[in-house]
Amino acid sequence: MTETEPFEGQLLTARLSLRRPAKGDIHAILAIHSDPATCLHNPSDVVLRRADAEQLYQRWDDQWERYGYGYWVVRRHDSARQLGFCGIKPMELKGIDILNLFYRFDRSAWGQGLASEAATAVTRWAARSVPGLPLVARIRPANVASQRVAVHAGLSRAVHLDGPGFDGFDWVFAVEPHPCPLPG
Repeated sequence: MTETEPFEGQLLTARLSLRRPAKGDIHAILAIHSDPATCLHNPSDVVLRRADAEQLYQRWDDQWERYGYGYWVVRRHDSARQLGFCGIKPMELKGIDILNLFYRFDRSAWGQGLASEAATAVTRWAARSVPGLPLVARIRPANVASQRVAVHAGLSRAVHLDGPGFDGFDWVFAVEPHPCPLPG
């Protein structure tokens, strides 16, 4: 995996501020990841105990320390309230090193275009800051809302990369050019 210089700044959009998570965000990690609706399509991501939220925060923080990027806490400019999380994680897909685009928001933030706005900011940041790794989003076929977010962020279907994921079959969306050429 590619390592980069640490990134300490915030990402800003028209309505949102994205910043590196801090220990004070553990309560939001627990609240958002313990809601069955937010993890409906990824039940293995459910977090029910504070200790598990602390471990998840520690994994996120370790990734920031190692790579200089990771998941950001998303909030409105005029509020300290965490709306959700959006960011990237290095991983492997079909033998190729990639960045996986992640977004998960509190139900109160759904339907307002906030996830699309955050995902677009992260996608643009990744293209500038980690250009050597393809960016993908792995999404369940039934998760139409998440698919719309990926498309709004500039990703398109990469059917040739679809396959089994942690919680079921994944459809893969990728920034052009797609990683792994089409078989042929």
